Amino acid sequence: MAEYINIRGQNIEVVASDPANPTLGQIWYNSTSNTLKGEGLQAAAWATGNNMNTARFILAGAGTQTAGLAFGGYTTANTGATEEYDGNSWTNSNPLNTTRRGLGGCGTQTAALAFGGITTVNVGATEEYDGTSWASNPTGLNTARVTLAGAGTQTAALAFGGNTPPPANTGATEEYNGSTWTSNPTGLNTARATLGGCGTQTAALAFGGESPTTGATEEYNGSTWATSPGSLNTASYALAGCGTQTAALAFGGFGTAITGATEEYDGNSWATSNPLNTARRNLGGAGTQTAALAFGGSTPPYTNATEEYTGAAPTTVTITAS
Repeated sequence: MAEYINIRGQNIEVVASDPANPTLGQIWYNSTSNTLKGEGLQAAAWATGNNMNTARFILAGAGTQTAGLAFGGYTTANTGATEEYDGNSWTNSNPLNTTRRGLGGCGTQTAALAFGGITTVNVGATEEYDGTSWASNPTGLNTARVTLAGAGTQTAALAFGGNTPPPANTGATEEYNGSTWTSNPTGLNTARATLGGCGTQTAALAFGGESPTTGATEEYNGSTWATSPGSLNTASYALAGCGTQTAALAFGGFGTAITGATEEYDGNSWATSNPLNTARRNLGGAGTQTAALAFGGSTPPYTNATEEYTGAAPTTVTITAS
């Protein structure tokens, strides 16, 4: 972003009212309020929100910061609990038909997809949510697995990674067309479980995970996975993510300890941001890089804590003498 000093020089404007669209770095004197002001950058940060109704971890999420969805997971047993978030509070909805933990999810609050996970064994079970209830699809994943990642929409989804018996990490990748799953013969370059994922079916991002613990990042183009030159600064697994392939957010997880580490991806490299207020692993995530939602997870024990992330943004400040 171009800064004011490079556009207008160093002279300070005298204006009767604040500029409608100030440039980052611009400084002006407001003669009406007799104040010196400038356009700065407000740091990105997480803010604590209202708790979920059911504390849990190893759950899945979908939607946005103001229309989020949490489903599945584990309390003292597997749960199918489903909750909707409206930007302020969580409301219970109808549960999953297949109670499970370690599942993948994607889509929106009114058109979500749940797949994989574990009941007493790994499953490929797939369910579609319409904003009220879940409907089971008779054709599940080709590779039943747990702690996998997902991306895309209810009618164009992507499932990748995870853990299969005996156990073994997998790089298996499958595409969903709203009816059936199709296996892609070229899976992730780094087979792993408990990884983060986001993006779309034709532009997905996989990052982190356990293979052992890694920060490796891969981009999917709808056909093959390519390893990104940028790895997470904090290698971790059991993390969450959201956003797009060129504007992603990774948060939480476990590296050498449970962490609240938060990082932003620009399509090439990861940059460290301000961490979660509640460090946790196996949490759920939804939203975008600049408006994310984190919920649940294990601190330990399992938690119902919810946080909202706001990315760095320009802000007008009044300059005072110290």
